[in-house]
Amino acid sequence: MRHSPPGGDAAAGPGHRRWAFSAGWIPPESTGHEPEFTSRDVLCLLNAEAADACVEVTVHHAAREPVGPYRIRVGAGRVTHVRINDLIDPEAVPLGEPYGLCLVSDVPVVAQLAHLDSRRGSLSTAVTTGVPGD
Repeated sequence: MRHSPPGGDAAAGPGHRRWAFSAGWIPPESTGHEPEFTSRDVLCLLNAEAADACVEVTVHHAAREPVGPYRIRVGAGRVTHVRINDLIDPEAVPLGEPYGLCLVSDVPVVAQLAHLDSRRGSLSTAVTTGVPGD
């Protein structure tokens, strides 16, 4: 896999401009100390490009209209992890309800969704790679 040198061809780096995730769900309960043991989903974004990325996230729900955009900046050559639990503007993502995410970025990024479930006093984790859309 080639990575873009500074000032190089942006299309040569890894990633896509559009991503979709269909299996979001944040448990409403947690055990242990907060915030480190709070049940959560975390959107993990990698920007291997030479330019900053502006990622717009739209949250889709089962029984109501989509909400967004939530805007996330990822610096050039950086990674950003954002707890879905912390997305509050334009409104908080509800706990205990299924959701999906659609991401649109102005430069290619790599996206994953990490899940941490601490409801039963032990940790359960999983990582989901999204479906690229371009």
